[in-house]
Amino acid sequence: MDISSARDVLVQEARELLAAMESALLEMEASGISTEGVNAVFRAAHTIKGSAGLFGLDWIVAFTHVMESVLDRVRAGELGMRPELSALLLRCGDYLGSLVDAVEAGSQDTLADPSTHEALIGALSAYLGEARVPAPVVVDAEGERIERDEDSVASDHWHLSLRFRPDVLRDGMDPLSFIHYLAGLGEIVYLHTLTDAIPPVAEMDPETCYLGFEIDLRADVDKQTLENVFEFVREGSQIRILPPRARIAEFIALIEGLPESDQRLGEILVAGGTLTRAELDHVLALQQAGAEASGEAGAPPRLGELLIQERLVQAPVVAAALVKQRQGEEKRSAESRIVKVEAAKLDQLISLVGELVIASAGARILAERTRQLGLVESLGEIGQLVSQIRDRSLDLRMIPIGEVFQRFPRVVRDVSMELGKKIELQITGAETELDKSMVEKLADPLTHVVRNAIDHGIEPVAQREAAGKPPAGRVRLHAYHDSGCIVIEVSDDGRGLDAQRIRAKAIERGMIAPDAVLSEAETYKLIFAAGFSTAEQVTNLSGRGVGMDVVKRSIDQLRGEIELGSKPGQGTTLRIRLPLTLAIIDGFQIGVGTSTFVIPLDMIEECIEFSVVSGHDYTNLRGEVLPFVRLREFFEIPGEAGKRQSIVIVKNAGRKFGLVVDRLLGEAQTVIRPLSKIFSQVKGISGSSILGSGEVALIVDVPSLAQQAEASLKTAV
Repeated sequence: MDISSARDVLVQEARELLAAMESALLEMEASGISTEGVNAVFRAAHTIKGSAGLFGLDWIVAFTHVMESVLDRVRAGELGMRPELSALLLRCGDYLGSLVDAVEAGSQDTLADPSTHEALIGALSAYLGEARVPAPVVVDAEGERIERDEDSVASDHWHLSLRFRPDVLRDGMDPLSFIHYLAGLGEIVYLHTLTDAIPPVAEMDPETCYLGFEIDLRADVDKQTLENVFEFVREGSQIRILPPRARIAEFIALIEGLPESDQRLGEILVAGGTLTRAELDHVLALQQAGAEASGEAGAPPRLGELLIQERLVQAPVVAAALVKQRQGEEKRSAESRIVKVEAAKLDQLISLVGELVIASAGARILAERTRQLGLVESLGEIGQLVSQIRDRSLDLRMIPIGEVFQRFPRVVRDVSMELGKKIELQITGAETELDKSMVEKLADPLTHVVRNAIDHGIEPVAQREAAGKPPAGRVRLHAYHDSGCIVIEVSDDGRGLDAQRIRAKAIERGMIAPDAVLSEAETYKLIFAAGFSTAEQVTNLSGRGVGMDVVKRSIDQLRGEIELGSKPGQGTTLRIRLPLTLAIIDGFQIGVGTSTFVIPLDMIEECIEFSVVSGHDYTNLRGEVLPFVRLREFFEIPGEAGKRQSIVIVKNAGRKFGLVVDRLLGEAQTVIRPLSKIFSQVKGISGSSILGSGEVALIVDVPSLAQQAEASLKTAV
């Protein structure tokens, strides 16, 4: 077995479980404690502990064991999920994350941050030292009390129903000795002798046992211990052991805390401690006998029904086990539909598909030159299949942006608590898909934006109330598709941006001249300059001028653009527009001189004939003023333009403009190749591609040219 590969799976699974744990804790902080939430946290810690134990990761096992002990008391109702405990468990999750990082880095044998480890263990241990308060009431996920059925035990004692086999005395066993042994395990608080099986005196056999016993026992033992008492007389006897009323809640909680697996109902009940192996074998034998007796006449008896009929397990416990069995089946069904693949293998696949696209285009060009219709048609079909393979391959790398959004409830919680503000987070469009390689690079810039929105945008509670706003500020994360791009909006309902203050700070720092004329949008863009900050003092969150320039640089590296809008007193919206993928796109090839360019097909609205007055950089498009950019002039391509030119009308951020080109060459699949650092600052170009002919085509940066078109229109007006 490849241990390193297995550990990679452990790391990935642990991070998923820690994310689920954090989500459950945050939900309980907002909506109150629930059985489902507590069990989700316990299940995550328990699974991490079990997986870590397989690899001898003692630090993780020891730490999660203490967490489990505290969570076990929460599940039993002995501890409440107070805000300070929730905050402690969140910090414990963060620390577990650092231990998992150490495992990934191969340094798991050295304890990461011993001082934090000791502090968290001490804080958890303080909860274990509190007085024990029994809580026998069972509640559901909504906190409603669950009424027990009539077979449930009405006391907090073990109840034993004993019917010894008739020959027990002949075998040298005395029923009273078993009762005395039970008294040694605890205290017999009730004993009733059953005499209903005693025959008339004339028919009595002095060596036959006719008596039965109903016993209530107060003892701190488990069910297996009590069953072991009757190990030598179990065969032929009827021995039923019912747990105390308080234990029913514990059994249900234990079952709910078990990890989803392929265990059947009986195995789940045994694992949960409510059923012993001997009892399970007995009921399975009854089920088998019932199945043989029913034959084709009807369905065999169900195991759960038999367990209740035999008074071995209470109905609520059986119901909890059935739910757990169903969860395991659903998980297996989901796992059978999902295959986890390393990201590196996916990248290799996409790279090979890109080469296949280029080779297919080259073969099609050669076929067209031969003018063999059969070959052209055949390669056309191959081209369609390559296109489908491309789409399916790219779909493999598309994941919901919700994987990034799910971290922000914790970010908002921590920042709002640090600043003493009330914040409501709204997330919409989390199902919107984006290339995995881009999702991974979005986490940090979005975190900067959200933290800035809370710190700079949302006012303190007193200021909001004075302005007639709700005490709690609102931060919204929204994602959607638009014109072949994904748009991510981060908005708040805070004070908005102060253009005059931004301008003054920029003049103070020498970023602009005092007499510079800037539009409001241009003024807002100054906040993306390195070292720019309007904070009056340096704090843990702001004031150092580091953050928004990092955001701008990160988005630029993803070939994206940032728009910023704000209304004083109403809030600010930052809009990030990104291409859907960095790998392969549908493109439209155009020619300017001897050069070939590619425009993303999703951004093209239509193509029209170029017929405008020389010298103007705008035209009339069905009554609408349409600015355009002459690509020959913009890229300084030598030569004269031909007599016939065309305008390719493109759309970006809801605005249309045109690109004047010499030739329209048609659609083609385009494999995007990044530009080297030498050409990364060239305006109007976002990448390159290799054509089927082997030539290099440059990919037009539509957002960059949109700014050029708008500037030309303003100058003309």
